[in-house]
Amino acid sequence: MSSNNINVALIGNPNTGKTSVFNELTGLNQQVGNYPGITVEKKIGFCKLTSKIKANILDLPGTYSLNASSIDENVVIELLLNKNDKLFPDVALVVTDVENLKRNLLLFTQIKDLEIPTILVINMADRMKFKGISLDIPYLEEQFKTKIVLISTRKGTGIEELKELIINYKSLSTEPCLNASTIDPDYFETLQKTFPTQLLYKLWLVITQDVNFLNLDRNEIQNSYTKSHSDLKRLQQKETIKRYQFINDILKVGLTIDSSIAKDFRSKLDRVLTHKFWGYCIFFGILFFIFQSIFEWSKVPMEFIDTTFADLSLYASESLPAGVLTNLISQGIIPGIGGILIFIPQIAFLFMFISILEESGYMSRVVFLMDKLMRRFGLSGKSVVPLISGTACAIPAIMATRNIENWKERLITILVTPFTTCSARLPVYAIIIALVIPDIRVFGVFNLQGLTLMLLYLLGFGMAIFSAYILNKILKIKGKTFFVVEMPNYKLPMFKNVAINVIEKTRSFIFGAGKIILAISIVLWFLASYGPGKKFNDAEAIITAENSNSTLSKLELKDKVAAYKLENSYIGIMGKAIEPAISPLGYDWKIGIAIISSFAAREVFVGTLATIYSVGDNGNDNTIKNKMGAEINTETGAKIFNFATGISLLLFYAFAMQCASTLAITKKETNTWKWPLAQLVFMSGLAYIVALLAFQILK
Repeated sequence: MSSNNINVALIGNPNTGKTSVFNELTGLNQQVGNYPGITVEKKIGFCKLTSKIKANILDLPGTYSLNASSIDENVVIELLLNKNDKLFPDVALVVTDVENLKRNLLLFTQIKDLEIPTILVINMADRMKFKGISLDIPYLEEQFKTKIVLISTRKGTGIEELKELIINYKSLSTEPCLNASTIDPDYFETLQKTFPTQLLYKLWLVITQDVNFLNLDRNEIQNSYTKSHSDLKRLQQKETIKRYQFINDILKVGLTIDSSIAKDFRSKLDRVLTHKFWGYCIFFGILFFIFQSIFEWSKVPMEFIDTTFADLSLYASESLPAGVLTNLISQGIIPGIGGILIFIPQIAFLFMFISILEESGYMSRVVFLMDKLMRRFGLSGKSVVPLISGTACAIPAIMATRNIENWKERLITILVTPFTTCSARLPVYAIIIALVIPDIRVFGVFNLQGLTLMLLYLLGFGMAIFSAYILNKILKIKGKTFFVVEMPNYKLPMFKNVAINVIEKTRSFIFGAGKIILAISIVLWFLASYGPGKKFNDAEAIITAENSNSTLSKLELKDKVAAYKLENSYIGIMGKAIEPAISPLGYDWKIGIAIISSFAAREVFVGTLATIYSVGDNGNDNTIKNKMGAEINTETGAKIFNFATGISLLLFYAFAMQCASTLAITKKETNTWKWPLAQLVFMSGLAYIVALLAFQILK
């Protein structure tokens, strides 16, 4: 990130369209990471303003004010106070929603008090006519002492004007639009005299928030000039009231709403979507459609990717010079990577549907609807957000629990969130379902494979709720928190936002998993291609001697030699060692190796089997699905991946804690290894027992 670029901070309340503005300015020029020392996600994008001027756009976590109540909100304050931070903004863009200006402007007036060049961005301007809203922009600019730009990210209007204002940010006024110190003049006057070189509002934030800046002794400020907790709260309330009075007085003149021409169907739609009966029916109907679509729409691209990688592996084997490197490429790297890339279509469709639900405003209705159900099981209504976002990945979902104030409720949410089916389980589910569940239609309409996938998602969510109920009884939660959720306006999802989200999330998934899979594939190939002792080294002689009287063809004999060598390789010996523990579940030693290796990441399961089955393969039936489907139990002659084993595997992955990263984030969020280890033992034990019962009943 060049130090010559303009640093731009995007700040705003949740649901103001801040992400849409970020996407309009940056497109796909985005990077996602964590702030140093903490796991709060940060998004940085890059915008070319002119041929010579570029901007670093930092999308800060959504916040309602600078009175922080969560770690995410604290990040915003820390950055705005610390001029030594390399991300400190040259200019702040406060994004507001034209329909909620009064509430959004509270944050704007606070940031203006920090004397940072600030632009007021009023988003969703295309809805003004629809809602009968008109604004007196010159009057508002004069009163708020800033420049205002009306934009519509949906129609792409106002973006060029916004870029011009960013370029000329040095001409913006840094004068505060009101004097908050009048809430207690004597106190603030004394504070200013003691620290004459510091900005008064910064000092106030240091006193009231858990933040610091520059080289000031925070303890000195708080010990000498702080008041009691109740007095500080009273002053904060007075400050908020004063700001809203100021905002109200301005909006009485600068904002006009003609309700006679407004067309609002929101209330009518809310009554249906949040109905105590029909709301649940609609929600489960939408889920049903999503999972049907994931299987139906992804068939053709998945088959294309699978066949392409199978052909590529065969081509590499035949075209490259014979040797260790060729074997590594054709039997290790290509099958391993193909084992994850085959699921790009399904993962992309999943993220697309989640993005559409969030963009449309429906996801907030789901959170509100499910809150009524969640409270019966001892969870906070705010727990719904992590549980639902866990369908993408448990790691950010666990991080999202920071908004839950009650520690025990937050702890329970952290512990049960991994039960929610994440996108990493999707590759395992997809391949097993394709192998053991018939591709037929129920009642001539519903795809049985899609129905099975939906039931697995519901099973994971149901287990999370049930576990929360048990933990609530065990941990004896005291106290009660109240659930507050904002209902954003309904809007048609923006294609650009959905597309960027799908591309970014899918890319992150591929490269995140891809690094692990590539490394594991190489290790597994080595372990499967080499072995100790005579059994491995003299495999060809041993098998030839054993079958000297048979009429096996050269190809059949070669297959037997490859199978014998694999069984006596390093990985075969390891697999055989754990086979007694997993055979009651219907698994052979190859599946056992895949389960162990998938602890790094669940999606590695398929890539592992693809690598193991590729070692010594002759190119027959060389797609991943065909290889798995053709795998035979040497003792019984039956298919390994039959219905009983398939259901056992599906249930094992539905409940097992097969994710090292989730354990790591649980440790970080709880600050102890006690809870992640409890997670690992309980979830793995439950998965083993359920998978055991399923196989023994169904075999």
